[in-house]
Amino acid sequence: MDAYGHVNNVRVAAILEEARVHAFGVPAGTGAAGPPAPVSLLDGVPGTVHTLIAEHRIRYRRPLEYRTVPARVWVWVAAVKAASIEVAYSIRDGVDGTECVTATTTMVFVDSATGRPVRLGASQREALQRLS
Repeated sequence: MDAYGHVNNVRVAAILEEARVHAFGVPAGTGAAGPPAPVSLLDGVPGTVHTLIAEHRIRYRRPLEYRTVPARVWVWVAAVKAASIEVAYSIRDGVDGTECVTATTTMVFVDSATGRPVRLGASQREALQRLS
């Protein structure tokens, strides 16, 4: 909580991560196995490819106050590029549904051995574009 009684900006970034992992799953080779994600973001991406966060953009539209009801987070793929995707979010108050935060995350696909970006294949881009 910040000094004004709202959800702290650092916690908002953590909420975005939690929503992204809940929606799309844990990247291959990381974390512990669990139930499958509702949408597999990484279908067709080789196990030698890592997904890294290149950028977050967060816009605070109104204070996200602490509530006894969880906030709702909408997550979708906003853009598919050659070697990256842009994930978009809308965080809404759990009581009245008012949009409090909008955000985007740029995720880059990187070869784990070389650290260089990996271009997505046509079938991967097509599958990801269906999520937008």
